Amino acid sequence: MGSKSLAVAQCLVDKSEAPITPMKLLKLVYIAHGYMLGMDGRPLLDEQVQAWKFGPIVASVYQAVRGYCSNPVTRVPGTGGPEAGAGGWAGQLTIRELMIISIVLDKYGQVDAVALSGATHRPGTPWSTTWSMRQQNAEISNDLIEHFYRNMMKQPVHSAL
Repeated sequence: MGSKSLAVAQCLVDKSEAPITPMKLLKLVYIAHGYMLGMDGRPLLDEQVQAWKFGPIVASVYQAVRGYCSNPVTRVPGTGGPEAGAGGWAGQLTIRELMIISIVLDKYGQVDAVALSGATHRPGTPWSTTWSMRQQNAEISNDLIEHFYRNMMKQPVHSAL
């Protein structure tokens, strides 16, 4: 579990024009997953997102990049070495998945981690709904994420940004 989630994280790092801290990366991975669910009705990640105290977290990505602290992530451990090509994500992600990752980077790549965190923590988000009902480390259902992002994408701008 988690190899595709790590590949998504490495792809975001590789394709981003701006440096990505672990906090920002965790939010972008979650948002990309939400966009995939909202647009195509299928998950981008190979593991469930969890409701942690500080927001929606993909555990394998958190474990892989937490050592960077607040420094920009340059390589997501667990995605293979240079021989894996394209940061270890080539061959793991479809053209459609790469397109959605690009959409997310275009929309949110220049937004700072604090703003992204605020957006994912707002009342009514999948994280806040799950946190208030089940509390720490509960899985956030893909159905809840899909419903939220499908509705959010109908709006001209994400309300928190």
